[in-house]
Amino acid sequence: MRQTAQERLVAHGAQAVDSLLPHVGKAGSPLKWGAESVLRKLGDEAFPRLREIRRQGPGPLRAAALRVLVDLGGAENLAEYDRRAVERLVRIKLRDELPVRLPSDAGRWLAFPADRIDDAVAALGLCDLRPATTVMGMDATTRATDSLEFQDAQGKTRTAYRVFITPSFETWLSEVPIQHWCLLWGNAFIDQLDGFALADRLSERCGEAHLYIVDPYNSAENWYVSRAGHRVRGFGSYDEPRFQGEPLPFEAEYLEDADEDESAEYAEGVPYARTAADLLSVEPGQMPTSATQGHGWLATTHPEAPNFRFPGALAV
Repeated sequence: MRQTAQERLVAHGAQAVDSLLPHVGKAGSPLKWGAESVLRKLGDEAFPRLREIRRQGPGPLRAAALRVLVDLGGAENLAEYDRRAVERLVRIKLRDELPVRLPSDAGRWLAFPADRIDDAVAALGLCDLRPATTVMGMDATTRATDSLEFQDAQGKTRTAYRVFITPSFETWLSEVPIQHWCLLWGNAFIDQLDGFALADRLSERCGEAHLYIVDPYNSAENWYVSRAGHRVRGFGSYDEPRFQGEPLPFEAEYLEDADEDESAEYAEGVPYARTAADLLSVEPGQMPTSATQGHGWLATTHPEAPNFRFPGALAV
């Protein structure tokens, strides 16, 4: 019966838009999923009415219309005044976003020296850098669509990726040579373009770069340190051997401080990505306000696929 009801609503076309919008994004509403599903099926057919609501109302539907326009086809579907309004909202939020929080229970991310951000952008071929709050950046690269297949100017099929570069974070370790780090998130980017190769490419331009992976679903962790374009040290839960390269100084200290029960665990090195991140660069989580500088950036990997082409409404 639900399926039949959705099909009937789709058959009504744009006439159904006004009735569906009140349920969009409404947490806990039993009609939320169905309403959003029907709007996705309507697709381009819904755009004219959605744009009309943005221009003329009714007022209670304007916010939902904005969300659906971006969800269905990206910010390129918005009128210029709506784009400017969103950019203005981001600028306002950036003034008061501290402290920021980065996910620490799972994920994969790259780390590179914060003062080499221009080199990092060049090394990875990033385009269309736009200021973004951390909430927005993490939403864009870990939940929403972060890869986009498109036709370039020559008619060739290309894939572009969206990434988020965090603000600069200061490490708590005074003795390490690099004191400030930026982290880079982008699930599809790191997965499909080989995060280890990306770390090597970054370190070739930036001097040093790391890759960290925390995968609780598979009970797997990886950490990888690259300097001057080459692996220095790496660990992988299911690699053979698990450790590669010579142990780093912090690992020797861990073994020295290990008690009898821990000595076997740390005999070869440190097998935990977050521990390695904490003692090599910065560990994600609640980032101290006093150690955070600047703001984050959203970027893409192809000039013909700027951020506004990626579908999906983002939290700000």
